[in-house]
Amino acid sequence: MRKACIYPGTFDPITNGHLDVIKRARTFFDKVVIAIAVNSTKNPFFDIDDRIKMVKKATIHLSNIEVVSFDNLLIDFAKKRNIPTIIRGLRAVSDFEYELQMGYANASLWDELETVYLMPSLKSAFISSSVVRSIFYHGGDISHLVPKEILPLPKFKKDKNVDHL
Repeated sequence: MRKACIYPGTFDPITNGHLDVIKRARTFFDKVVIAIAVNSTKNPFFDIDDRIKMVKKATIHLSNIEVVSFDNLLIDFAKKRNIPTIIRGLRAVSDFEYELQMGYANASLWDELETVYLMPSLKSAFISSSVVRSIFYHGGDISHLVPKEILPLPKFKKDKNVDHL
């Protein structure tokens, strides 16, 4: 069994679905490195410092978790840390198609890489950061969608683009 895995993402913000995948990954791995992508091309809603703080608050009660940011190729990050296992969450068929393509692309860059796909529990399967952002942006209640430890969410600039429901 591999001792560590990387769970990458923008975590913009971290949701109960993300937390569910993190808890599941901990049952298979001794350590989960949560790698938060700076990813300015996605124009994140929350800045990187706020996203790191939110993930740390949400996972403070979990052992063997490391929260870090990265601003390079995931493969380069994984190689530098010598962690050849990536965890990805799958909610729907549309996630699978995208994640499969990314998994193959990453594997083409590093032969030792394995991508492990985990499905969140049924109660978290519909939750995505974009749904949370849209509800939050429009003043809706997100308390059932995100870890209670991160509430209230940090302030954001109203000019941010937001996916609509």
